[in-house]
Amino acid sequence: MATANNQVNQDAINKALWAACDTFRGTISADTYKDFILTMLFLKYMSDVWQDHYDKYSKEHGNEPELIKELMKNERFVLPTGADFYTLHSKRHEPGNGERIDKALHAIEEANGTKLRDSSKSVFQDISFNTDKLGEEKQKNTILRHLLEDFAKDEMNLRPSRVGSLDVIGNAYEYLIKNFAASGGQKAGEFYTPPEVSDLIADLLDPQPGDSICDPACGSGSLLMKCGRKIRDNHNSKKYSLYGQEAIGSIWSLAKMNMFLHGEDNHKIEWGDTIRNPKLLDLKGNLQLFDIVTANPPFSLDKWGIEEASNDKFSRFRRGLPPKTKGDYAFILHMIETLKPKTGRMCVVVPHGVLFRGAAEGKIRQQLIDEGLLDAVIGLPSKLFYGTGIPAAILVFRKTKVDDKTLFIDASRLFKEGKNQNLLRQEDIEKIIQLYQDRKKVDKEAYVATLEEIQKNDYNLNIPRYVDTFEEEESINFEEVYSKRISLNAELVLLEKEMNNHLKELGYL
Repeated sequence: MATANNQVNQDAINKALWAACDTFRGTISADTYKDFILTMLFLKYMSDVWQDHYDKYSKEHGNEPELIKELMKNERFVLPTGADFYTLHSKRHEPGNGERIDKALHAIEEANGTKLRDSSKSVFQDISFNTDKLGEEKQKNTILRHLLEDFAKDEMNLRPSRVGSLDVIGNAYEYLIKNFAASGGQKAGEFYTPPEVSDLIADLLDPQPGDSICDPACGSGSLLMKCGRKIRDNHNSKKYSLYGQEAIGSIWSLAKMNMFLHGEDNHKIEWGDTIRNPKLLDLKGNLQLFDIVTANPPFSLDKWGIEEASNDKFSRFRRGLPPKTKGDYAFILHMIETLKPKTGRMCVVVPHGVLFRGAAEGKIRQQLIDEGLLDAVIGLPSKLFYGTGIPAAILVFRKTKVDDKTLFIDASRLFKEGKNQNLLRQEDIEKIIQLYQDRKKVDKEAYVATLEEIQKNDYNLNIPRYVDTFEEEESINFEEVYSKRISLNAELVLLEKEMNNHLKELGYL
């Protein structure tokens, strides 16, 4: 842990990281430089951990270099000689910073095998520090020199003997992703689920030791890791496995680095389009099944792949094809098909249109409800998600339910208003979880609807049809208001008279 004379806290690291972004501001957009910042954080963390452990072993076994070499083989990763941050920093004044950094990253990839790649892609494949985006050679070299110097500052000493906890680094990584999402609008926000929403979903799913957990649109992986953390915190167990797939290459890289920084070694994150080309398959080539499936997929995705879906070899769309320009139910149907038959449960974040839109979506929704899969509909407050102010809902599905009823929760008023985004507080999360667990009617908050009631509503799941949130306006007593008006007028006459007397005494009248 950090010593009393060398204290470090999360805020100090976060501020130093955000300040490092100044190196790029005004040169390239945040959506581009986030990859450089996050990758450099990854490299600096690896280097600091490696050096910290090497120094520890050297102190204990200084005259046994071969033993130190063997001990270093037990590290979670390999850092090849010359591919570390310190070597790059020492040569920062020399030409070729971009090329040196790229070579170091490539060497790290090669040395660490599957930890930094999937079957078809490596983590640093889409990132190059030797790019013309940073300007001509001289300007590029200067920018990268400043970046190396930013990460060499005392505040960015990420050695475990100083920061004490792996989560300090993982949290810093999450902090950066969150800030890029907040400042980058919808484009950056696509791959980020607010931590409070992830907390709520993880609580709803209640992950257990031994569970396999999948996010087919995993973004930076934060939702998956929240589910894993619930198992560690609630059951003191690391017996679980995380699976994910992400279509955008640079964001897939974020997820892999994020898992690495959080120490989540038991994971499999694949790169590719989940709807067009699902990569998480079993040994027979069928869709792999999971205990938990959860996602915050892109809302109403246009061009989601209806052409391929028409001949889907996994029969995911046997209940019907979603509309060509709205892919919400494409993700929902995929997720349903990957649930284990007995333990399978899932949460998916959707726009409210999913609850009531008709035509093809209405028919799919009807089948899912008639099959007894829909467990709960939870309406969230507006402005929770970056890049969109619209309110969203969480749909909870279970492969095995105790009855044919569906719980509706209106949580739209449970939030703290922020400057740009609304926030779910811990008390709001606890309230929603309590309503979910109690599963009973609560005035203006929750309602348990039978299958028959939903059928009578033509399978429309719009929450106000079930939870009456109408607030009756307070009736006005006109006699009381009129009487109060007369009294105030009389009081005003007396005050005017008193004021005139004072003015006369002072010689103003």
